[in-house]
Amino acid sequence: MTGVDEAERTVSRSPVSKLARPLRPYSDIFRIPGAWRFSAAGVIGRMPMAMFGLGTVLLIAAATGKYGVAGTVSAAGSLGYAFCSPRIARLVDARGQRRVLLPLLAVFATATAALIAAVQLGMPTWAFFVPGAIAGATMPSLGAMVRARWSVLLKNSPRLHTAFSFESVADELCFVVGPAAVTLLATEVFPASGVGVAALLCIAGTLWFAAERSTEPPPTNPRGRPPWTHRAREGSPPPRTPAPRARDGSPPLLDTPAAPRARESSLPPLDTPAAPRARDGSPPPLDTPAAPRDWGARRGAAAPGLVVLAPVYLLLGAMFVSIDLSTVSFAQHFGHKPLAGFILGTYALGSATGGLWYGSRQWRAPVENRFAIALTLTVIGVATFWAQPNLITLTCGIYLCGLTIAPTLIAGFSLLEAQAKPGRRTEAMSWLSSGISVGVAVGASAVGFIIDAHGPRVGYAFAAACGAASVATCLLGLGRLRLPTVMAER
Repeated sequence: MTGVDEAERTVSRSPVSKLARPLRPYSDIFRIPGAWRFSAAGVIGRMPMAMFGLGTVLLIAAATGKYGVAGTVSAAGSLGYAFCSPRIARLVDARGQRRVLLPLLAVFATATAALIAAVQLGMPTWAFFVPGAIAGATMPSLGAMVRARWSVLLKNSPRLHTAFSFESVADELCFVVGPAAVTLLATEVFPASGVGVAALLCIAGTLWFAAERSTEPPPTNPRGRPPWTHRAREGSPPPRTPAPRARDGSPPLLDTPAAPRARESSLPPLDTPAAPRARDGSPPPLDTPAAPRDWGARRGAAAPGLVVLAPVYLLLGAMFVSIDLSTVSFAQHFGHKPLAGFILGTYALGSATGGLWYGSRQWRAPVENRFAIALTLTVIGVATFWAQPNLITLTCGIYLCGLTIAPTLIAGFSLLEAQAKPGRRTEAMSWLSSGISVGVAVGASAVGFIIDAHGPRVGYAFAAACGAASVATCLLGLGRLRLPTVMAER
């Protein structure tokens, strides 16, 4: 045994190496050229997702004194984001990230400036809704785009869930720092500074992200045309092109490559080898060499699991916002309202801790089982909040419950990444963010009335009910979430 081997063994047994071992998978993924740059840009660019809505409320409330109007404008932006984000993501998959992000960012910046101007000039409250909704609808969804880049760089790699774990921890960081920063800016500096700084962070991060061309996934339809021509209807056969005639002047065969057979025919061209059939005699799938293009990939849902995951994430969004508002009311009930931010910060801290631990491990259990177990444990923890006797026990319970939140979200994104149809990965993952946004908008309005009428403990009970509904939806649709064995090993 050489001295180098002895040195390596000594280092591997040292306490420092044991402490650093859980972080080694994260250092591995950031050794990929360009990885740390697009990931850092994504963190900066998506910081406004935790700042813009609250900043809008603080801006309008400071100018008008009407929290109802402020909350409605913020909700309009959230609904605009939920409606437009999947459609923009589908465009991103087809045209490319940079090509879509730059004009989208210009619209977002213009709408944000118009919203600030409308409020500062004292315009009628109805004038706030149009720029507020447009700004929310055009806020770049960098979280899905960052994960799409990781999916390409780490395709079929066991480190993909490590990358997703890091991005989920980054999301939690945004929700720890963002609300505190925007509140400080809007209350201590200038009411419009919260929204303004959020917009500047979005612009800076998005421009940096778009500049990282080397890691950008290739677009599936860069010219912006449907599968065959820009006038072709989805489902119609491709247009026939004139085939060269034979030397004797006879017309070409109908099934030569220049004149493909109609799509509904299952026979291969006569002059090409037939694709191998399955052992049971069934015809080959459409993506075999006999039929190289899968025109059905652009139809229907972006991933089969969306039928289950979209309502699950909507209910999770309603549960999260119910916990937030109930915690504020609970702290106010005990006369310590300023501590609500600290308590919710421990929630995010627990989620970040769980996400880092989850991403540092290699899992053998199928990802759909991990998702169901983590979701169930999260809801079990939430079901105890209503019975907490004081803020100290609530803080401890919220931290422990937060440990399973990031693993739940990571497993959900991993499921969709594995199930996404070709060329629709970004769209598939953006639907989860949209589901949470809709859940937050709907849940905020519902739990607000509940807290006003019955107090924070019933608000926590409503959060637990939303969580229980999400678990039931997941378990009933677990069959749609199951993946092939190779994918499940991720």
